[in-house]
Amino acid sequence: QVQLVESGGGLVQPGGSLRLSCSASGSIFSIGLMGWYRQAPGKQRELVAFITNYPTTTYADSVKGRFTISRDNAKNTVYLQMNRLKPEDTAVYYCNADRVNGIWGKDYWGNGTQVTVSS
Repeated sequence: QVQLVESGGGLVQPGGSLRLSCSASGSIFSIGLMGWYRQAPGKQRELVAFITNYPTTTYADSVKGRFTISRDNAKNTVYLQMNRLKPEDTAVYYCNADRVNGIWGKDYWGNGTQVTVSS
């Protein structure tokens, strides 16, 4: 069983920064993809960014140039550095791990961490 635990959310003013972390635990030898999604009230969950174990990165257009995703494979941890935050970034941010131990078709989610951008 794989568990994901996010941390680092909170309240920040527009233009500010936050760094999210997500640590995976369990019987893990490798994680092919690690990513961040978010869900704002009344909206569908959407991709923010993901990173492969090569690593290559992909970002949603709305966060390009402001957010940076990175990972530490030795710690099975993924980070999301969020700069120049905007009120529209307010959402619950969820960590996702896919292709764990080379297995496709089964992914894992954290419980989410709230990010609120407001003055």
